[in-house]
Amino acid sequence: MPLPTNLILNTDSYKASHWLQYPPGTDATFFYVESRGGLYDRTVFFGLQAILKGWLAQPVGHADVDEARDFFAAHGEPFNEAGWRHIVDTHGGRLPMRIRAVPEGSVVPTHQALVTIESTDPEAPWVPSYVETLLLRLWYPVTVATLSWQVKRCIAAFLDKTSDDPAGQLPFKLHDFGARGVSSAESAAIGGMAHLVNFMGTDTVQGVLAARTFYGEPMAGYSIPAAEHSTITSWGRDREVEAYRNMLRQFAKPGSLVAVVSDSYDIFAAIREHLGKTLRDEVIASGGTLVVRPDSGDPVEVVHQCVALLDEAFGSTLNGKGYKVLNHVRVIQGDGVNPQSIRAILERLTGAGYSADNIAFGMGGALLQKVDRDTQKFALKCSAARIDGRWVDVFKAPVTDAGKFSQRGRLTLIRHREYGTWKTVPIPEGVASAADMALDHGWEHAMETVWENGELRVDQTFAAVRKRAALA
Repeated sequence: MPLPTNLILNTDSYKASHWLQYPPGTDATFFYVESRGGLYDRTVFFGLQAILKGWLAQPVGHADVDEARDFFAAHGEPFNEAGWRHIVDTHGGRLPMRIRAVPEGSVVPTHQALVTIESTDPEAPWVPSYVETLLLRLWYPVTVATLSWQVKRCIAAFLDKTSDDPAGQLPFKLHDFGARGVSSAESAAIGGMAHLVNFMGTDTVQGVLAARTFYGEPMAGYSIPAAEHSTITSWGRDREVEAYRNMLRQFAKPGSLVAVVSDSYDIFAAIREHLGKTLRDEVIASGGTLVVRPDSGDPVEVVHQCVALLDEAFGSTLNGKGYKVLNHVRVIQGDGVNPQSIRAILERLTGAGYSADNIAFGMGGALLQKVDRDTQKFALKCSAARIDGRWVDVFKAPVTDAGKFSQRGRLTLIRHREYGTWKTVPIPEGVASAADMALDHGWEHAMETVWENGELRVDQTFAAVRKRAALA
């Protein structure tokens, strides 16, 4: 369902009144974004460029101001019509503000500034606050990328222990099954793209297209032919083996993979009888790899049983690290998959002597939907304002919740070249902007100006984003 694209209306209702609420003499404001902790102690920064290109690249026009004026008049909020007309007439509809951020793909400890937003027109100091709602939606791609990255670390550890080719196996070990489980096509695009920072397997088409649109990646993810329950059960229970045979004849070719959901009736019988006996020779002769997909029951127990039954039917080879690798077949688990069950399945399989090569995972709702802003406690706060020509610190310190204390002053993020330490620091008085700060003793700037007065200053490629995340 297409939604309105008027930038002025991409905000919270109460934001329309905030231009009247700053102290007299305020002509500049400074905001920052941070993760105030949460489930993980580090975040993978990603998604800002998509927001900038998707929303801020389109200038505001007088027709947009007219529409917003009429909406807020009926909605019960005051509206800064003169301020928005000024932006259209003076800045060509481009928002007068500067955005600095860490390079996308950077893995940064929590409690550090990831983005700073500052006004650049003394006549429009209210602009950064107005777009808080839009910019804080960063929490979603950052959180999905972080979750995916953490799962990648888990799987990588098991591959390092049990696989002869961990680097070659890892990119396709977590497949995105989440498109149908999210709230919108936009969520599928943003979340699916965020997952692809870490992996290359996906069935979320919107995520691949978003990576192409916003980061210039021609093909960020890949999939394989796979059965669903309807394409198996439409053959009827008595012809289940024919449904599997059809999958093999249609898609199993030398070097190919084909996935077959096998639990429509009795997955253990399907492996023992249909796949392991009746079709065994066809599987082997095809030269392809058959990927069996369980889709019900206890994930840890069912996966272990399936791998053991496939081992009985097709045999396995002991690799260089002393773990068994199935011949001709693999398993993908796509039901009940989350970070905890992934670890539990891998612990069971490797404990039984099987390499992590044998299993891949498909994660849906747990990857793209079962996260929220509080997963990593994201916040966008004002930390400084220039009033009567003097910068003053702006902060909150609620007595009821120390976790909501905010940072104060104009801020930037620096990183130590040798030790890799990150530190959020104040910009000294008298220094115009963070970019003008002189650093020494091994510290370097960790932020760069990515957007200024309606212009994208840094256009990051998806390949560069992936490389940063992989190196962390």
